[in-house]
Amino acid sequence: MKPIEAHSTARIKAKVTREEQAAHELGHTEFARGTRVALVVFFLGVLVAVPLAQCYAALRQPERVTRFSAGLRALVPDWARVKAVNGVVSAVNLLPPSSQIKTVEDDWEQTSVVGEALLPRVQSLLLSLGQGNEKAYLGRDGWLFYRADLDYVTGRAFLDPAVLKRRASTGGNPKAPQPDPLKGIVQFRDQLAARGIALIVMPVPVKPSIYPECFSSRNTGNAQAVQNPSFDPFKSQLTRAGIAVFDPAPLLAEAKASAPAIPLYLKTDTHWTPPAMELAAAALAGIARQTVTLPAPQPGRFSTIGKTVENMGDVAMMLKLPAGQQTFPPETVRLRQVLDGKRFWRPAAEAGVLFLGDSFANIYSLEPMGWGEAAGFVEHLSLALGLPVDAICRNDAGSHATREMLAKELQRGQDRLVGKQLVIWEFAARELAGGDWKRLSMTLGEKHDGGMYVPVAGKTVEIRGVVRAASPAPRPGSVPYKDHIVMVHLAELESTDDPAAAGKDAVAFVWSMRDNVATAASRYRPGDAVHLRLCPWADVAEKYEAINRSELEDDEILLAEPAWGG
Repeated sequence: MKPIEAHSTARIKAKVTREEQAAHELGHTEFARGTRVALVVFFLGVLVAVPLAQCYAALRQPERVTRFSAGLRALVPDWARVKAVNGVVSAVNLLPPSSQIKTVEDDWEQTSVVGEALLPRVQSLLLSLGQGNEKAYLGRDGWLFYRADLDYVTGRAFLDPAVLKRRASTGGNPKAPQPDPLKGIVQFRDQLAARGIALIVMPVPVKPSIYPECFSSRNTGNAQAVQNPSFDPFKSQLTRAGIAVFDPAPLLAEAKASAPAIPLYLKTDTHWTPPAMELAAAALAGIARQTVTLPAPQPGRFSTIGKTVENMGDVAMMLKLPAGQQTFPPETVRLRQVLDGKRFWRPAAEAGVLFLGDSFANIYSLEPMGWGEAAGFVEHLSLALGLPVDAICRNDAGSHATREMLAKELQRGQDRLVGKQLVIWEFAARELAGGDWKRLSMTLGEKHDGGMYVPVAGKTVEIRGVVRAASPAPRPGSVPYKDHIVMVHLAELESTDDPAAAGKDAVAFVWSMRDNVATAASRYRPGDAVHLRLCPWADVAEKYEAINRSELEDDEILLAEPAWGG
């Protein structure tokens, strides 16, 4: 028995020793002395190199220092406040708001020379490995897809009560969306019906709905449009509520099957091609005439001329690849620009049809988008109807942006709905799953300027002022559009051109991003002294109204007549 006991004891000791050894090895990493020194030197070198590179760039480009320091100043007023209570000084709001921290982080990220140098190269490397980025996903055969579009198609049912509850939950965010599209649409229908105006809702299918096989081979041979699970119930509930719905998806799926050689969506962009857009416009014109009794077409008033346009797709630009890359070259389209008489088509305020739309309406209409002008969806709807059409369009946020624009006009005493028989509300289908379907008031108010300064019509005035507040600007490349406008509240105005401006405040829209490059206005912070050329917003609204913009949240400011700052 003794030999057996000795053998068992030895095995136990060996087992314990191995466990101890494993624990020791898991808790310790040993390097040769030379390796340790090299890793420390490399780590310290990286830490030092980044600020040195930034300082060197600042010496060559002083505006980087201005932008960096502006970010620091922006944080101070909101959190470095103290107050005295019973003679005791105490600090309040020791932490700045998270939204302000995010804005400053974005500013610093945009001024990082290391980021500017490395990001395109890193993205090129990821591309060679078959990877896109957080916004742009690689498809098959050179197709690119916007992540929000794929999330809509592949995500959970947007009308699922659990999904609606989660999206509506504030989670500490006071700006949680109203996620139920049915509530927002029904309210808008009721508001229009009270004035005897009919409504047509038009959800435009996103690219992966029509071309799912260009993202995944599992969808090869699928002849029907792919939608979110809640899409059909959504349409059914609107129909039961008496709301007309024009869904172009079956029409586009049929066109794709009958003529597969004619692309209906751009390969490297989120939007449709001119043939798909014109097909949908002609179909909608028929539905509009079935919904309300419109005047007879005006023969000979509208005509078209052809034009070829070449441009880089918005999803390709979101990849932030090096300049001159050839992996995703520009795409070419053939447009039909619409003429009203001898001039390019423009919205007509007196028309009986009002169209509310997003970038699917703007892409061939809004020249800053780079795909031409006067050849968009509303132009071709007007051509198909043979009638003038009024339009309010804004890139992005189709769930609420154009309704907000309409609501604010009404609240300022400008009745954009007078004489209207029909409103057509177009939005990208992805908004159904991710949009904010705000309930908005459509009450007609009285004209109100809030004492704000605006130059007289047709006049441009040079002013100096101090920024009181500025709306947020997006980071270039983080959104599927390349131009953006911010709203700025200016105070303590001075002007040699117009003494009437002295001491007044003004509200101005200003460029914050042009062609995916941030402007000085994107960095405006309270207290900054600025020099602008102001003209009435009404003088340029027809040209710039469709461009995506952010606005301040002060109701008094929003009701004031704005200016345009150049």
